[in-house]
Amino acid sequence: MKGQVYKSTGSWYDVKANNGSTYQSRLRGKFKQDGLKVNNPIAVGDWVEVIPDEKHENTGLITSIEPRENYIIRKSTRKNGFSHILAANVDQCLLLATISFPRTSQGFIDRFLVSAESFRIPSLIIFNKKDILKPKELKKVEAWRDMYESIGYQTDLISVKTEEGLARLKQHLHGKTTLIAGHSGVGKSTLLNELVPGLSQKTGEVSTFANKGTHTTTFAEMFDVDENSKIIDTPGIKELGLVDMEAYEISHYFPEMRQYLGECKFNNCLHVNEPGCRIIEALEEGDIYEERYISYLSMLEDYDSHR
Repeated sequence: MKGQVYKSTGSWYDVKANNGSTYQSRLRGKFKQDGLKVNNPIAVGDWVEVIPDEKHENTGLITSIEPRENYIIRKSTRKNGFSHILAANVDQCLLLATISFPRTSQGFIDRFLVSAESFRIPSLIIFNKKDILKPKELKKVEAWRDMYESIGYQTDLISVKTEEGLARLKQHLHGKTTLIAGHSGVGKSTLLNELVPGLSQKTGEVSTFANKGTHTTTFAEMFDVDENSKIIDTPGIKELGLVDMEAYEISHYFPEMRQYLGECKFNNCLHVNEPGCRIIEALEEGDIYEERYISYLSMLEDYDSHR
């Protein structure tokens, strides 16, 4: 029968079948030898065929994996040269960010957006912890929101703790499968407890010394928000590396740069210091934010250092 993977722990997968039952399932060995440079052949969100085990109740065997509509991926933290699929068949990504305690850098936000853009997955940027922001920090969040919204991204500023903005957020999630990501400590687990009926995710304190959150999620897992809406929680991401991307492609995933592609003097222009570069002209004219261009250069450097 057909089912969707709700949880992966490396060797076992929780598959919710069309009949409403959940089967703890294992993979047939041959899928692990697929030649893919990923350390997880099946990801949360994958649609699979599962055969229930007649001897053991609520267990099964995954016999095939359906083609993915999309997926989002990061470099493996365990195996060099390998990647890890965070989730598959996603309608949108929600990046939960905080301006402080812990601080989410703009570089991290931009890397996440580029990864999502490369797989044609729309993204929302939700800033949390409005209740603890000082006036100077509020001003910075508003500047970031203005910038990202002018590029075409939806943003919001909420407080999960005081529930401000949660009703608006639920509207964004309705009828979709949403991957939620962000650094540890930004409030993902607390948000999930608010969104998912009956869920009591463990939440971690933010270390005052390091201003970083403690990891509370070990494996990706999908939850039903309601009959039509699903949310996928992912482990706190320390570093989102760009994979399967050539240097010249990176600019394609910056929406504000896309409109100028093809207008440069040279076909292989990387928009760094080449003469007749239309993107550098747009930057100088103020049509591309300098902060975003700096993020672009950082990604190019990262690409060069991993060649």
